[in-house]
Amino acid sequence: MKTLSEEQKIKWATDGYIQLEGALNPDEVEFFSNELDEVRKKPGFEPRPDELQRGHYKWLDHADDLDPEGFMDRRDLLTYGDEFIKLIDRPNVFDLIVDIMGPWIVFSMSQAIVRAATETFPGYTHTDGGEALRRIRVTETSRPLAMKVMYLLSDVEGTDSGNFTVFPGSHLRPFPEDNAELTPHTPGAVQLTGKAGDAYLFSHALWHGPSPNHSNKARKTLLYNYCQMFVRWYDFGSVSEVVDRCTPRQRRLLGDLGYDFRPGSYFYAPTDQEEVIYGGAA
Repeated sequence: MKTLSEEQKIKWATDGYIQLEGALNPDEVEFFSNELDEVRKKPGFEPRPDELQRGHYKWLDHADDLDPEGFMDRRDLLTYGDEFIKLIDRPNVFDLIVDIMGPWIVFSMSQAIVRAATETFPGYTHTDGGEALRRIRVTETSRPLAMKVMYLLSDVEGTDSGNFTVFPGSHLRPFPEDNAELTPHTPGAVQLTGKAGDAYLFSHALWHGPSPNHSNKARKTLLYNYCQMFVRWYDFGSVSEVVDRCTPRQRRLLGDLGYDFRPGSYFYAPTDQEEVIYGGAA
């Protein structure tokens, strides 16, 4: 399996993120971009902050905005097609995730976000994992509890274009140090640019978020999340319903341990865990 370069290792350890150029090829970018246009018309989980607790999603008949350039935040994408499933362990990206996290991991979440161009959205920053994880910090050499890959399906140029915004190094120290409110324009924030097909790998503990989008186009992204096996997945109450369409490695990443659940499952990995993860998608 492919591993991080020395430069990438330093970047991950010190900044908490890595940018991968050309992680998806142009045909794949076009395919997934078109798929997101169709996904918003279909039933799925969408946020309902006025009805549910913060961060929770509700099953709806379709997205609120059916304009392909409008806002969308859709969860649990695997049911929409095999190509979404294949993305779980895409070798040129998944190899690096395993190098960072180790093989004792599960896939915990998929998400499609379209950030519409608008003058009203101010952007925001946060840590994934909520209030707890931002207080759990690791050393430069520790494996993360959880991390994400974000695939760009749109070019992001300049600033305030819906940029993925990060505070480099914020995963390693108490942050913000003065309890100030953080925004994409707070000193120290870096608004990343990239081409459609690029991907960002980043730690859950890194402060990050979307900038305002004052460009003339929407920013489309896919996010896939991974966590250590003892951390619960986010998108399904038990093993995902799509496992019958998956390879052995994908099944394992979706929680199929090869036996029915029993006390102690996921706390200790199956004896063939490394073989399944390192052995490839066959």
